Amino acid sequence: MSTSKSWRGIECGAVVLAVGLAGCAHKRHVRAVPPAPVAPGYTETGIASWYGYPYHGRPAADGEIYDMEKMTAAHRTLPFNTWVRVENLSNSRTVELRIIDRGPFVGGRIIDVSHAAAVALDMIGPGTARVRMVVIRAPEPVTAGIFAVQVGAFQSQRSAERVRARMASRYGAARLVLREGRPNVWRVLVGVEGTEEGASGLAERIRDESGERNAFVVRLDS
Repeated sequence: MSTSKSWRGIECGAVVLAVGLAGCAHKRHVRAVPPAPVAPGYTETGIASWYGYPYHGRPAADGEIYDMEKMTAAHRTLPFNTWVRVENLSNSRTVELRIIDRGPFVGGRIIDVSHAAAVALDMIGPGTARVRMVVIRAPEPVTAGIFAVQVGAFQSQRSAERVRARMASRYGAARLVLREGRPNVWRVLVGVEGTEEGASGLAERIRDESGERNAFVVRLDS
């Protein structure tokens, strides 16, 4: 695993999902709506991290086996097979990467790159770098997805459960998702939304009402 300690894994959704989340107050039927294609030129600027072991050789979120020596990356919401150009703003090095996985599941980061990409960007030592990410090619068609809001990641299941219970009592739907690693991490996901916009609204509400400043949107893929 990289020094950045990002958490990987597979999320499951469905085109029409009857959601019975652990600890939720009631069930919701959410229809996943295929998002509008991400146009080439879409840009994000922020912190990148990288990941290798223990995720090397395990299935990525799109189902293919993650090879840390290939030019791939993880993003929270971009459709799989989106191609992006990532530039390390401290040294102007660039790489072109294909999105195959979900993450990073740490607040304040925008993309998790493979070990090979991190070598090319010269960010192995520090583990993170400030980057500019630009979409250069979008996949077609774009599949539907379900969206939720991550409000925390904990090594202690007991601590995660306390947050989950608090979120469920206020927002009606919250669950724990285990991310196996060294160490294991329990992620707390709140809500089930059929669009990224709906999940963004929920994230903003959670930040305003609950003080969870690191709440961010994640996509649960079909």
